[in-house]
Amino acid sequence: MAVQQNKKSRSRKGMRRSHDRVATPTVVYCSCGEPTLPHSVCASCGTYKGRQVLPKNDAE
Repeated sequence: MAVQQNKKSRSRKGMRRSHDRVATPTVVYCSCGEPTLPHSVCASCGTYKGRQVLPKNDAE
C-alpha cells in the first residue's frame, strides 16, 4: 500500500483540486428567447439552426 512520504500543504492540495470542479453548462438563447443547450433542438419551439425540426407544440 502506498504511503505518502511528506505531508502535502493545504495550498498544494487546493492547487491539485482546482480542476475537479463541476463545469457550469453553456447556455445559448434560441430565437424564441428560451435558454437551450448548444447544438440541440429547442424544447419549446422545436427549431434547430433556424429550421423547424420538430412539430410546434400548440398546447401552451
